[in-house]
Amino acid sequence: MNRDKFKGIEVFKNKVWLSSPTMHGEEMTYMKEAFDTNWMSTVGANINEVEKYAADYVGCKYAVALSAGTAALHLAVKLAGERLYGRAKPDEGTLRGHKVFCSDMTFDATVNPVAYEDGEAVFIDTERDTWNMDPKALRKAFEIYSDVKLVVIAHLYGTPGKIDEIRAVCDEYGAVIVEDAAESLGSTYLDKETGKMRQTGTFGDYAAISFNGNKIITGSSGGMFLTDSREDADKVRKWSTQSREAANWYQHEEIGYNYRMSNVIAGVIRGQFPHLDEHIAAKKAIYERYRSGLSDLPVKMNPFDEEKSEPNFWLSCLIIDKDAVEPMVRGEKEELYKDVAGKSCPAEILEAIATFKAEGRPIWKPMHCQPIYRNNAFITEKGDGRARTNAYIDEGNILDVGVDIFNRGLCLPSDNKMTAAEQDVIIEIIHRCFY
Repeated sequence: MNRDKFKGIEVFKNKVWLSSPTMHGEEMTYMKEAFDTNWMSTVGANINEVEKYAADYVGCKYAVALSAGTAALHLAVKLAGERLYGRAKPDEGTLRGHKVFCSDMTFDATVNPVAYEDGEAVFIDTERDTWNMDPKALRKAFEIYSDVKLVVIAHLYGTPGKIDEIRAVCDEYGAVIVEDAAESLGSTYLDKETGKMRQTGTFGDYAAISFNGNKIITGSSGGMFLTDSREDADKVRKWSTQSREAANWYQHEEIGYNYRMSNVIAGVIRGQFPHLDEHIAAKKAIYERYRSGLSDLPVKMNPFDEEKSEPNFWLSCLIIDKDAVEPMVRGEKEELYKDVAGKSCPAEILEAIATFKAEGRPIWKPMHCQPIYRNNAFITEKGDGRARTNAYIDEGNILDVGVDIFNRGLCLPSDNKMTAAEQDVIIEIIHRCFY
């Protein structure tokens, strides 16, 4: 990094985080209540209240409090597999022998539950309008694998995907949807039938949200399974408490898990929920300041459909224009770049803001590029996305939208405790990266 570019800028006294918990005080009241009443296990008033909060806010009938968003996703995927293919043997997953279409550019917690249930993920390329699953690529995937009946979608960084188009394709092919709304609590999308905005987490057949430490509201951990089915809610409650049968002794007829939320963790979430809209407003203000402050640079903010959706703006991201990206190469764990006047790259920007004690992050590396999933199928709107180059025939530009966004994009400091003055400094640092 050329430090001469940044002369006169002082290092932040306190670190500016990507997205850290914002606490308000009520959390301690409910945690103390759990302590004082000795309800320190996986039952209690806090759990009951956060399940009610979540169901009421999102607009579903039932919510089941679990230890993590990943736990909620796992049980959602397990439910879907059992619905589609029947109950599995104790030593097998419900998806054994079956492929599942999954979002490609996401955190691996979205897709790992497919592996937990012995399924095989097929990754669907990303579209540029929202950075989520491409409905055209999804349709192409069904043309190739017509027997697939399960689709797992995520809403990246709190931005809703093209839910109506994805739902239409899934309905056409008789597929069910697991909706990973872990990052998008509070985000809304236009419901075509009612003409009203509707919360993410209500469009899938099964859905999950997360209360991880960096999410829009937090319990330090925790997640929630969302459904309109009483039967599904009851099944998840049973599975999450080791599948204990109704007997005076411990009796088990199916595999279970230790996935229930602690009443102490639920106390934190109970104190956070009344501040959800406040957090979203703060995140949106951060996004808008970045969009305004960086408008004179060859970059764009992470996009969303302004007519059909309202994100929760969990993370503000940018993508550098193709002709303004300086040379950058990435290995498995390291990266190098060449400083070029008038251009920049994600590695330079992240290194620069880190030097001044601000935290950013690369865009999620697409799942089809991850070492563990390199042998899984990857589908673009043109078909099979693997092995597309040809030593003897010019195939032209190879379509891989997710990799392109990963190579040119980054997540900016988006902590809702960051002051406007601190954000102005970050904006100035990014400007100087293009000197």
